[in-house]
Amino acid sequence: MIRIFYGDDRVKANAEIKRLLGDNYEIMDGQDLELGDLPNIFMGVSLFADKRNILIRDFTVNKAAFEQLINYLKTPHNIILLESKLDKRSSIFKELKDKIEIKEFNLPEDPNFKLVFDIFHTARRDGKKAIEMLEKIKEIEDPMMFSGLMFSQAIKDYSSHQGIKEKNILKELSKLDLDMKSAKVEPWLLIESFLLRLASI
Repeated sequence: MIRIFYGDDRVKANAEIKRLLGDNYEIMDGQDLELGDLPNIFMGVSLFADKRNILIRDFTVNKAAFEQLINYLKTPHNIILLESKLDKRSSIFKELKDKIEIKEFNLPEDPNFKLVFDIFHTARRDGKKAIEMLEKIKEIEDPMMFSGLMFSQAIKDYSSHQGIKEKNILKELSKLDLDMKSAKVEPWLLIESFLLRLASI
């Protein structure tokens, strides 16, 4: 039996792999496989067992090999392909989706993810209002993660408009990052100070 697991929640995916394959299974890197390796992997038997448990990582990256998967659906082995992403528009995916188990393992979305960007954009106009918004999520957010998300948004803003303000914001965020890593000041106080200054940067 062949299964495809994909998504960014590797902890859940690995738990399911262990449940299905046990503790003793072969691991292969799909991108390194040659077409000539496939018959032995999918149909060949080992010296110790007729039925093998195999995990193949990043098999879909190897397009030539992945396109041959349809020829090995009758494998006697337990085989799981572990992928980061899966192109659902590809013809091979459409051909396989009704023939094998394909399961997605995704991390739950952070409900505050969008709010981080709202706080950042609000601070560009009104620092005090941004601080009020920040109070709602401070207890459950990590300050370093919050700072990183602001940095990613600032880079995106700079990509679309390379103005002086956007450039200065990136400089200030770099300084904030250094201060958070080296200073003994409470990280949220540094972030609040940055948000208050942002409108005038």
